[in-house]
Amino acid sequence: MMATSESVIEAVPAKEGRPSVTYRFSGDEYILIEFGDMTTDFLYNLRAMGLAERAKKIRGVIETVPAMRSLLVHFDSLQIGMKELLAKLKEIEGNIKSVGDLMIPSRLLRLPVAYRDSYTTEFIGRYAKLIRSDAPNIVDGHNIGYVAKYNGVSIEEMIRLIESNQYWVAMLGFWPGLAFMTPLDMRAYLTAPKYNPTRPWTPEGAFGIGGPIVAIYPIESPGGYQLLGRSIPIYDLKQRNPVFRKNPVLFQPADRIEWETVRDDELEELRKQVFDGTYRYRIYPYESFSVKKYLEFLEDTKEEAQAFAVRAEEARKGIAFP
Repeated sequence: MMATSESVIEAVPAKEGRPSVTYRFSGDEYILIEFGDMTTDFLYNLRAMGLAERAKKIRGVIETVPAMRSLLVHFDSLQIGMKELLAKLKEIEGNIKSVGDLMIPSRLLRLPVAYRDSYTTEFIGRYAKLIRSDAPNIVDGHNIGYVAKYNGVSIEEMIRLIESNQYWVAMLGFWPGLAFMTPLDMRAYLTAPKYNPTRPWTPEGAFGIGGPIVAIYPIESPGGYQLLGRSIPIYDLKQRNPVFRKNPVLFQPADRIEWETVRDDELEELRKQVFDGTYRYRIYPYESFSVKKYLEFLEDTKEEAQAFAVRAEEARKGIAFP
């Protein structure tokens, strides 16, 4: 049916366990597809990823850009018209009967992290001195202790939980190359509130968490995530390392990220190797991420995940909010 909003081309209502789908104008050569209501349902992201892969094969489609619950499709209007593309997108989306049917191409990357490193410590200290000396999220000069306490675990246990998990690149945006990464294992579903007010400064490479999302800051910038440590560069316009020669952005949607601890001095050496071109990023070939198997995993670990969530919620009682 045709919707009344000027930006909406067509709206398909939810039915039989499928979310609603809204198709919107987004310029002369773009269609924006939105799934469901404005919530953080991870299944919407998986559906967007699955549609993105299939839409790439349509003649005239230049690029697909999945986000948390949407997909932006860029097309060449000289090769395919808006109406024809809309019909093809609706057909493809309609053929995805269940999100569990999806097999999504996914790379695995392993990245180093130095927790409570000297750079994030310096920037957090500057915030405490110049912006907010009574910030409750700064404990012993850093954010890492606050985040651990907020989740009802020790710092050591929190790091173990991070490194036992894989993080899914749900989307790129906000800053060039910035990946929004969400945990795949709900038994280690860490969360944290954001800074209040925002930090005016964050070092490039800072590793932080806001809500359940973790991110590596691609450039020095303002930021609101609680800082845990620092990693290696994920964005380089100068393309000094071979990994950046085709694209200055490291991450791609549907990447899975694993983390390993290194010392602060080890990280500094790795960063030097990145910039002199000798470091080799550990990126493993594409494999198919089976949504069906993932949903089975979530079901099998549901009770443990619920227990962790209850423990974390109890720990938050009485903790000051930034």
